[in-house]
Amino acid sequence: MSDLADLFPGFASEWIDTKSGRIFARIGGEGPPLLLLHGYPQTHVMWHRVAPELATKFTLIIPDLPGYGWSDIPKTDADHTPFTKRAMAQAMIEVMGQLGHVHFALAGHDRGGRVAYRLALDHPGRLSRLAVLDILPTYEYWAKMNRSFALKIYHWMFLAQPYPVPESLIQSNPDDYFGPTFKSWAKADGPNPFDSRAVQHYLTAFRDPLRIHAACEDYRAGAYADFEQDKADREAGRKITLPMLALWGGAGIAASGATPLDTWREWATNVRGGPIDAGHFLAEENPQATADALLAFFSEQT
Repeated sequence: MSDLADLFPGFASEWIDTKSGRIFARIGGEGPPLLLLHGYPQTHVMWHRVAPELATKFTLIIPDLPGYGWSDIPKTDADHTPFTKRAMAQAMIEVMGQLGHVHFALAGHDRGGRVAYRLALDHPGRLSRLAVLDILPTYEYWAKMNRSFALKIYHWMFLAQPYPVPESLIQSNPDDYFGPTFKSWAKADGPNPFDSRAVQHYLTAFRDPLRIHAACEDYRAGAYADFEQDKADREAGRKITLPMLALWGGAGIAASGATPLDTWREWATNVRGGPIDAGHFLAEENPQATADALLAFFSEQT
C-alpha cells in the first residue's frame, strides 16, 4: 500500500508491538497526548481532515485498530476474543504505553468509539477526557432493535453471521459493497464528502479477504461478548465518570436510534454534547465543526 497518498504530511509512521500484533500509527503534533480511533469501514485515514488543526494543540496518536488498515490481524478464536472492544482497548493501552503515554485523552468514531468507551469503563485511570462520535453503547443498539432500526443498521446483523457467509458475499465484489455503504451513511443529498485519495486507502484495505474477515469478527464480537460486557456494567450500575463529550451527525446513525445525549447520560455521570451537521462521517463531512468541538472540549482544564 506504499503507493497510496500520504494524507498526514509531517507525521511520523510507527509500528508498535502489542499482544495483538503490530499496530500501525501516524504520530504528529505538539502538546498533551490525544489518541484518535477510527471506525468501520475505514482506517486511521478518516482523521486526515481534522488532524492538522488538532495537532496545533495536541500530540496525536492515530492508529489502525487490530485487523484494520495496516495493523496486524490477530488470530481469532471461537469467541472472537481478539476483536472484542475490551481486547482492542487493551491493545491501545499497550500502544500508548510503548510511546510513553500512561495518561491521555481519547476520541473514537464508530467502532473506535466503542473501543474508547470500553477503555473508559475498564481503565478509567488512564484517561483524562473521552469523546465519542456518532454512536450509542452497543448494549443500547441490540436491546432497542426493532424493524426500522434493523433496516438502518442492517450491517450489524449481516456481518455478525457465522463465517464464511458475509465474508464470501463481500469478497465477491468488495468495491460494490463498500462504495454504496459510504454514500448511504453520509448525509443524504449532500455533496460527496470524501477525498478520493482517502477512499482508496479504505478500499485497498478492504479488498484483502483477511481484513474483510477481521471486520466480520469485530461485529461478531459486538453481537456477543461486547453486548454481554456492556450488560454487566449496566446491571452493576458502573458508569463513566471522567469528562465526556458525545457528538453525533444530525442525520447520522446514532440520531436514528434514540436521543443520544439522554442515552449517554444513563452511562456517564459527566457528559455533554450535541449534533454536528453531517451524516455518520462527522470528521469528513463537516471537519471544521468537528475539529472545533473536539478542540474546545479537550483544551478545557479538568
